[in-house]
Amino acid sequence: MDLKIYDVVLELVRSVAPLLAVLRAHSAELGDQCERALISIPLNTAEGSYSRGRNKYARYHNALASTREVLACLETAQAFGWLGSLDSRMSELFRRVIGTLVRLANPKR
Repeated sequence: MDLKIYDVVLELVRSVAPLLAVLRAHSAELGDQCERALISIPLNTAEGSYSRGRNKYARYHNALASTREVLACLETAQAFGWLGSLDSRMSELFRRVIGTLVRLANPKR
């Protein structure tokens, strides 16, 4: 795939995946929702890279929304005291993926 952010997306998935067990241990629903959103990020990013017109931007927007949802799941778990702070690398991955997907979903900005 030519889209450089795709590799970063996969790195984000690899870094978040181990936390799913922690989420599920406290809330099966939150763990499942986080997993569905996490799976959605690379799938929609990949689909967007091969789509055209409005579909392209819609897929990137879906990937962006899913990325933000995963982050919200982790922030919610932190608020409950189930997780500590995100490490600096994971925080940077979220910033990079979200920033890039914002630009891809809204190219006229």
